[in-house]
Amino acid sequence: MATREITIEGFAEVVEQNDIVFLDFWAAWCGPCRMFAPVFEKASEQHADIVFGKIDTENQRELAAAFHISSIPTLMVFREGVLVFSQSGALGAPQLDQLIAGVRGLDMDAVRTEVAAQQAQSSEQTQKEVVR
Repeated sequence: MATREITIEGFAEVVEQNDIVFLDFWAAWCGPCRMFAPVFEKASEQHADIVFGKIDTENQRELAAAFHISSIPTLMVFREGVLVFSQSGALGAPQLDQLIAGVRGLDMDAVRTEVAAQQAQSSEQTQKEVVR
């Protein structure tokens, strides 16, 4: 499957209805984005079970702002609706292949447990700050 354009209107549906989603936040004027594009496209052709989406930060400003994108390219990866990776900078093909293998190998029960623990800690901190 080739890469597909992701917009704010279809974003939630793509992330919620697919097991693994790789998102490339990019812009046409960005040199590193243009260098990463063929690497991302090739990976999309090699891994048909993964959604590879491209988000044009110029046309999808609200979506870029929602994810606090301040540097491009930025790659984000969702697994079972959970954000499991976010990093700015272009990756080479070997690094992207390694990331794909790592995401496939994640123990999502452990990830969800860790996310819940972080949310509980954050909530506890917020409560302490409010009490002060």
